[in-house]
Amino acid sequence: MKKVLVTGADGFIGSHLTEHLMEKGYEVKAFTYYNSFNSWGWLDSLPKEKLQQIEIFQGDIRDPNGVREAMKGTDGVFHLAALIAIPFSYHSPDSYVDTNIKGTLNVLQAARDLDMERVLITSTSEVYGTAQYVPIDEKHPYQGQSPYSATKIGADRLAESFYRSFDLPVTIVRPFNTFGPRQSARAVIPTIVMQLLSGKEEISLGSLTPTRDFNYVKDTANGFYEIAVSGQTVGEEINIATQREISIGDLAHELIRQINPKAHIVCDEQRTRPEKSEVNRLLGCNEKILRLTGWKPRYSFEQGLAETIEWIREHMNTYKTDIYNV
Repeated sequence: MKKVLVTGADGFIGSHLTEHLMEKGYEVKAFTYYNSFNSWGWLDSLPKEKLQQIEIFQGDIRDPNGVREAMKGTDGVFHLAALIAIPFSYHSPDSYVDTNIKGTLNVLQAARDLDMERVLITSTSEVYGTAQYVPIDEKHPYQGQSPYSATKIGADRLAESFYRSFDLPVTIVRPFNTFGPRQSARAVIPTIVMQLLSGKEEISLGSLTPTRDFNYVKDTANGFYEIAVSGQTVGEEINIATQREISIGDLAHELIRQINPKAHIVCDEQRTRPEKSEVNRLLGCNEKILRLTGWKPRYSFEQGLAETIEWIREHMNTYKTDIYNV
């Protein structure tokens, strides 16, 4: 592959992946969400000389014709465009079906018609629900514990069907919880860090007992790249995971220790998921990605946290620190 399309290139992981692919010598076309502000999301924060090397295509992943137009002239696609916030999916599930399922179908249909070399579909560890065994490998059952995770399960199964039915060279990439610079305030690490950096001594959080397996975003981006260049990953579903877990409570206490030891945690009911919807434990198995690709984590959790805190400190003006961000 020489030229690739990244959908969701304006987002958190997508912008990092776009940079990473450029560093690896790819010509990148970035599919960004059309809006009247002419905003290209996080790509707007890249240096001008880097941005000039990216071909921007503004569109809507829900529109099959726009998706097909964007994919013309490319050899492969990294499909990351999605709605991802779980609380928002509770009251607006239709938009998740349209974006996550129909959007993925649009990519798959166009890729089939255009005879693409590689198609990487982005999944999420949320498709597994609460761990029934750990570490969670790719054979773990799926459980739709939120409308968000249900639509991602649907998108994954559509992708599998195109591989099995039409021999489309699909790989389903399943990152566990990614964090790092540019992540939105709806995610747990930025929400804790921004509250601490804004001087609050009462840190509002939901449930503290769930555990998560956190990937630093640069490791996640490299995971996509290594999966794409491996000759053994077509037709596979592959976790990107560190195989380490930490509870939200322990994470919060570590960030408090680093930033403001005087702060303490208070439980905010509106941040608590419905009981049967909360994913209580996520600990991913990374045996498959280590076996099939050249990937391994390059950043420790501590390194990643330090870079994230520093980035948020320099970009506090981009966050709304006095509301609950969904």
